[in-house]
Amino acid sequence: MRSPFLVLISFGLVVFTAPALAASLAPEMNIATTLASLVLVVIFIVFLAWLLKRMKLPGIQGADGALKVLKQLPIGQRERIVLLQVGEEQLLVGVTQHNISLLTKLEQPLALDAQPSGDFANHLSKLLKTNDKK
Repeated sequence: MRSPFLVLISFGLVVFTAPALAASLAPEMNIATTLASLVLVVIFIVFLAWLLKRMKLPGIQGADGALKVLKQLPIGQRERIVLLQVGEEQLLVGVTQHNISLLTKLEQPLALDAQPSGDFANHLSKLLKTNDKK
């Protein structure tokens, strides 16, 4: 199974090496064509950077799994309480728009079930059923 990133890279190589090949075969290519090709390559690189940032791949961001967000509880519009797993410890932190504060270090780590609770799946199925009726 190929990742979307590899497919985009291979597509970009095919699309953007073709003008370079044509330029080497036809010396009468003008500067406008060269500049247009350069602009397309720069736009493609910026698009890939944006896409990688949106995908949030753990291998690219360098996350080694030592820090995990276990649960989040929204408190306000931009405020939430987050349960973090840091190595063997669990920390409860408060996150606001401008600050992250340690609320407490849990003495007894909470045992969380490995399977998701399915709340999202239930909510999504309800939304799909209500939208099908319309």
